[in-house]
Amino acid sequence: MKKIFLLGAFAMSLLACSKTGNESNPLINQPDTQFGVPAFDQVKLEHYLPAFEEAIRQDKAEIDAIVNNGEEPTFENTIVALDRAGSLLDRVSGVFFNVLEADGNDDMNAIAEKVSPMLSELSDGIILNDSLFKRVKFVYDQREQLGLNPEQMRLVTETYKSFADNGANLPEDKKERLKEINRELGLLSLKFGNNVVAETNACQIFIKDEAELKGLPESAKAAAAEEAEAAGHPGEWLFTPKRTSFTPVLQYCENRELRKQLLLAYTTRANHDNENDNKAVIIREMELRIEKAQLFGYTNPADYILADCMAKNHRTVDAFLASVWAPSLEAAKREAAELQALLDEDLKNGQMVNEKMDKCLRPWDWWFYAEKLRKAKYALDEEELKPYFELNNVRKGAFGVATRLYGLQFEQLNDMPVYNPEVEVFKVTEADGSLVGILYTDYFPRAGKRPGAWMNNIMSQYVDAEGVDHRPVIINVGNFNKPTAGNPSLLSMDDVETLFHEFGHALHGLLSKAHYKSLSGTNTPRDFVELPSQFMENYAYEPEVLKTYAFHYQTGEVIPDELIAKINAAGKFNQGFVQTELLSAAILDMDFHELETAQGLDVNAFEQQSLDKMNMIPQIIVRYRPTFYNHIFTTGYEAGYYSYTWAAVLDADAFAAFKETGNLFDGETARRFRHLLEQGGTRDAQELYLEFRGKEADPKNLLRRNGFID
Repeated sequence: MKKIFLLGAFAMSLLACSKTGNESNPLINQPDTQFGVPAFDQVKLEHYLPAFEEAIRQDKAEIDAIVNNGEEPTFENTIVALDRAGSLLDRVSGVFFNVLEADGNDDMNAIAEKVSPMLSELSDGIILNDSLFKRVKFVYDQREQLGLNPEQMRLVTETYKSFADNGANLPEDKKERLKEINRELGLLSLKFGNNVVAETNACQIFIKDEAELKGLPESAKAAAAEEAEAAGHPGEWLFTPKRTSFTPVLQYCENRELRKQLLLAYTTRANHDNENDNKAVIIREMELRIEKAQLFGYTNPADYILADCMAKNHRTVDAFLASVWAPSLEAAKREAAELQALLDEDLKNGQMVNEKMDKCLRPWDWWFYAEKLRKAKYALDEEELKPYFELNNVRKGAFGVATRLYGLQFEQLNDMPVYNPEVEVFKVTEADGSLVGILYTDYFPRAGKRPGAWMNNIMSQYVDAEGVDHRPVIINVGNFNKPTAGNPSLLSMDDVETLFHEFGHALHGLLSKAHYKSLSGTNTPRDFVELPSQFMENYAYEPEVLKTYAFHYQTGEVIPDELIAKINAAGKFNQGFVQTELLSAAILDMDFHELETAQGLDVNAFEQQSLDKMNMIPQIIVRYRPTFYNHIFTTGYEAGYYSYTWAAVLDADAFAAFKETGNLFDGETARRFRHLLEQGGTRDAQELYLEFRGKEADPKNLLRRNGFID
């Protein structure tokens, strides 16, 4: 189906941008680069806007050619032509939006403000074009008589649904209103994300007395000292609401007040009633999403959004979340009692006499006492593990899993064009040397990078009219610890899982064997797309995998068996917290999108009502509070955050398929799973999974992995 670009910004601005002749614009006239990758090193700020203008002009011309074709509509001259239209826009967008997310700045944001309504207008002009839709519908109505293969049939069906689900069947007055809604939602979406980045960058907590950092590992202090010096405060330590900065404090620092200060700084971002506050943005987004859903005859946004997902409607999702919420919450309550006992012991021993004698376990205490409990129960200290998790070695470990499962080979390419010197590039090939794709990795935080980790397509896989298979260009982005003067980048256990997770998404894109762009790679239902990524996480701490990448960065020693045993013994530790934090965010997402009106909506009060309804314990804060919940107010996961847990049922079951063979790299099972990855969106997701597994996914595999059942 045709990609619909709805990214936006917070205001229309006058953009002073000197136009460059199209002949010399590397975004329009692609220079001859190795493997045809974008010429990032030649792209300048002034190239973007003219490139978008030309790409939009070409896309409109291609659509006009389809509409004005005097021949009867056919699969080739309408459906395939539509899928192939907009190739220049795909390339320009693939460069711009990746750089905007990973290495943006105010000038890039200003361009996004200008471009967003242009893309919304283009998208609406395509999807709401009556003449174009008539051609699509003609082919759709004749589809059973056309002798199409399954992938072609899927393309016809998904193309028709894309038009219908985005307003092609609406009467004219509703179409005009839909255009207005889409345009404003695009602007609000970018404003929301910009506010979160601004709030994250604005908060800086400087510590002058090292005694306040008691318990904090030396590596974390060194990183904070370097950050402070870079900020013009030599001799001090700088902490921010970025995860790489505050997580070590929450885990190890004995300074309870600093832990509280940093966690609240993180969890109250864009909720300070200032120019970066997102509450009004949320209310307006929800008003528009509700109105949009009701234009299509749905009572709430959730059901409109879920119609094309595996779950189909909000009732299925609610029942699913309830089934996993109950055991997760009970486990969290048991864990909270254990942590409270440790806090009580500290109070009894007089270790918290200067803490105003708050005797209750608070959210800023959880990670600190969980780390203590992990040491007590399993003699496992994350700081003891970090020297074995050097970033480059962990990446090699992930690559090695792909080699053993699928025969893929990885070769680092030097002197490739990149948008930032920290970006690295790899050629991915089959065992016989044939090209699979190109993978970029960009792992370190910077001021212009949005928080979190993600995978994107820079260029999608597809087969052109001449039968040439265009292999994909994929990027993995993260925010891991930067190397310091004394240490390389050393990852936490959570970071290791994140790297494997995003690499799983990358494999989904790289291995694609679809004929059509709109069906390739990760163009699948949202509650299926997390299966390949979460599946890869299962391998991160398997003993035979650890021994391939976990080498001490100073001695080269492979991780000892006793540490591996501790990791695996602690594998189910703290899962009540992990699942409760995650599921509460999913339930909150659904509560927002099951609203039938936003009249009188108070964002903070609504959040509290949602938490009260689910009986959330006060010792845990929901993973994403509304005002910085980028997943559902910026990046397209609205009414979709449940999909991480939905896909977890699938990934736990898929990994069980390997375990049942007695070989984590069983060739036949790997062949079937690779086939699932290669299909992208060319087949029904449930059909694909059943073909791989031979039966429905068993939820007990997830509950067993989390330690909730035996």
